[in-house]
Amino acid sequence: MTGPDVSSARWFRRPRPGGDPSLRLLCLPHAGGTASLYRAWTGPLPDWIEPVLVCPPGREERVDERGPDDVPALVAALADAVRPLLDRPWAVFGHSMGALVAHELALRLVSEGARPPEHVFVSAREAPQFHRPGAVHLLDDDGLAAELLRLGGTHPELLAMDEVRRLILPAVRDDYRLVETYAPPGPTALPCPVTALVGTGDTEVSEDEARGWSRWTDAEFRLLAFTGGHFYFSDDPHDVVRSVTGLLAGSRADGAAVAITERR
Repeated sequence: MTGPDVSSARWFRRPRPGGDPSLRLLCLPHAGGTASLYRAWTGPLPDWIEPVLVCPPGREERVDERGPDDVPALVAALADAVRPLLDRPWAVFGHSMGALVAHELALRLVSEGARPPEHVFVSAREAPQFHRPGAVHLLDDDGLAAELLRLGGTHPELLAMDEVRRLILPAVRDDYRLVETYAPPGPTALPCPVTALVGTGDTEVSEDEARGWSRWTDAEFRLLAFTGGHFYFSDDPHDVVRSVTGLLAGSRADGAAVAITERR
């Protein structure tokens, strides 16, 4: 395949576009999140893994783009954009809402006969059978900002600035709408390993809900628990990157996490 065209390039930030990586790692952010969530991964990732940071509509340079109507529409557009990058092995890491999208993306591409992923990493997200609808997207701006502060993924001083709230809250609201009106797929197992990651202090996702991802793979499943809350890797991603790298290299995650290995 050839490299990505202009229409697909707007979806991705590629901090290390040169070289000849053995594998590409797609990184999907949380609701309202940006590619910046993963910028600190670029240094610790080895040269053989190229980080490809996904930028959905409604944020950064795409702030004026209208968001999709639902999760299937988002996944369909992302699948079209990513196909030119599937000329070599790939894996996907998604955090919170990004985990939901990562799973749906893998299912869609596999069903369409594309190269399957080497590994799917689902972080801070309950398995689809535990999905809970919600109404956060119906809150006013103050209520939505309060929810972001509760989760701890946004600096309070930013949300205190009116111009910043006007910039980021529309994308947050749209993403919450997608997640809270999402209809999970029927039980279809992926042909690749799935690893669920969770913060031990995350009040949004229990370890049992994360362990439920074992139902969604015909290959190996692991649950990795890290110290921290919903954004357990935002301050220092090195332990998570080391574990992800080890699994992609075919080795066991090291002592950075409590690993529970299960096989279907």
